[in-house]
Amino acid sequence: MPRSADRPTPAKTPESEKLTINLGFVDLGQIELLVQEGFYSNRSDFIRTAIRNQIERHADTLRQIVIRKSVDLGLRHITRDELTTAQAESQMLDIRVLGLVVIAPDVTPDLARATISALSVLGTLHAPTAVKAALADRIT
Repeated sequence: MPRSADRPTPAKTPESEKLTINLGFVDLGQIELLVQEGFYSNRSDFIRTAIRNQIERHADTLRQIVIRKSVDLGLRHITRDELTTAQAESQMLDIRVLGLVVIAPDVTPDLARATISALSVLGTLHAPTAVKAALADRIT
């Protein structure tokens, strides 16, 4: 069914975050050699594999920390409706996420400040610039 002109297309959530790292010449050379020999398709493939292996190696510890800290794991969408409901119920939200937090573009800075007491993101936060500024003293 085609979208009508009055309904905006929802923004697509990115699947990944770009990182920049510095490596020593020897490490980089060893990675290049493994790529040349066909063990990995490219440098990024090697790095992603190495990161996944380290995360798997520490999986039990990560699970225990997530449980202990009451952290949401993965993707967390914070909508205007969620915050409006919290405000109506006089609730302040302490949001803790390991992954990606997306605050909807229609959330105002005032609504965010009135309803979010703390925002801890181990990963990436996507939010309107004004909302980030309004929550700056509450983001860890």
